[in-house]
Amino acid sequence: MNILAFAASNNKNSINRTLATYTAHLFDNANVETLDINDYEMPIFSDDREKELGQPAQAKQFIQKIANADAIIVSYAEHNGTFTAAYKNLFDWASRVNNKVYQNKPTLFLSTSPGANGAASVLAAASQSAPYAAADVKASISIPSFHDNFDIKTNQMLNEELKQKLVTAVYSLAS
Repeated sequence: MNILAFAASNNKNSINRTLATYTAHLFDNANVETLDINDYEMPIFSDDREKELGQPAQAKQFIQKIANADAIIVSYAEHNGTFTAAYKNLFDWASRVNNKVYQNKPTLFLSTSPGANGAASVLAAASQSAPYAAADVKASISIPSFHDNFDIKTNQMLNEELKQKLVTAVYSLAS
């Protein structure tokens, strides 16, 4: 199983990147590739820029990474209740290469934040728009109060109930 994991955040110390990577490694014997969306930074999308620049290589590379994966794990950071600008821009450019960005791949959507809401608003938005992007969402899980439930130093989920939810969800990617 080839799992592609990434955070929908350009924060270099993203707790969502930590969560996505941790969750991907819960699947035994999987090949895990973790992307950093900073590697796919492009000008802000507009029709005018697309006419001028064409489709950037970074957007094509991102779509190819998804094509090469058997399953995808995305952990969404929340900015003002919605997607981060960095992720939204990458998604907009990628959708011009292939409007079915997730290419019907089994997908696990996650979100977390330091607060009790666990970025649930952006997770709901991602889940609602998933069919338009051809994401076969097997599960979506919000992890509230990340620093209370996850030990960064040991890279372990402290809350056993949440860990079991993640294990179950990650194995649903294979079904």
